[in-house]
Amino acid sequence: MKEYILAALLLATPVAAQENPLQNSPTWEDLRASVLGIEAEVPLDEAVLDLDAPIRAHEAAIVPIRLTQPADAPPVQAVTMVIDENPAPVAAEYSFGPAMMPLDFEFRVRVDSYSDVRAIADTGNGNRVMAGRFVKASGGCSAPAGKDMAEVESTMGQMRWKSDSQDGRTVGTLMIRHPNFSGLQRDQVTLLNIPAHFIDRLEVRQGDELLFTMQAGISVSEDPVFRFAYAPNGQPIHVRAEDTEGNRWDQTFEAVNG
Repeated sequence: MKEYILAALLLATPVAAQENPLQNSPTWEDLRASVLGIEAEVPLDEAVLDLDAPIRAHEAAIVPIRLTQPADAPPVQAVTMVIDENPAPVAAEYSFGPAMMPLDFEFRVRVDSYSDVRAIADTGNGNRVMAGRFVKASGGCSAPAGKDMAEVESTMGQMRWKSDSQDGRTVGTLMIRHPNFSGLQRDQVTLLNIPAHFIDRLEVRQGDELLFTMQAGISVSEDPVFRFAYAPNGQPIHVRAEDTEGNRWDQTFEAVNG
């Protein structure tokens, strides 16, 4: 993930906003080939994966993204999230376990300027499909933090978990307290830049069974929230989060019966 961020920062140059989502652009061509290492264009296929996002974001620092699949879609093993015009366009890389299929997964990101937001899904055997939307937003990566530094220090790493049933599936919601500083924000008291400090690794399991993992960059929102459908196996939910300062938090939540 760090290599992606460094390469993407070198490649990021402004381009005119595309009104038609996911059309080829110089930015995407550079990202696809040089940063992601994908030679051929990735096809769009809503029968495998769809991405829902607001056309115009109300708050650029917490733009909701939802990835979904039809019931008969092939399982997705991994997804790379790309926000073309962000300073570090590779927002996160996710991997998923079988209990998460078919995928119904929500999270929040920062969007720094009008941009295509893409999910590149790996369905195994080298097969990839893409889904995405064009999102009108600006300033998400430099938006001021929502809390003062004292509150940040006192609450960092706190987690909440809840589970309920929706449309016949069990849906879990994981909330983690963390400022996820992008490195582009200023302290509102000192007016000095706040160094980048964010959750870069996350693992969620039920018992020994993987639900999902995340390797992230600066584009995941402050106080990240993950909402996802899954098949419970009766084992406790265990969460491990790590950030770029070497902090690690582990928490176990009560089992959910299917």
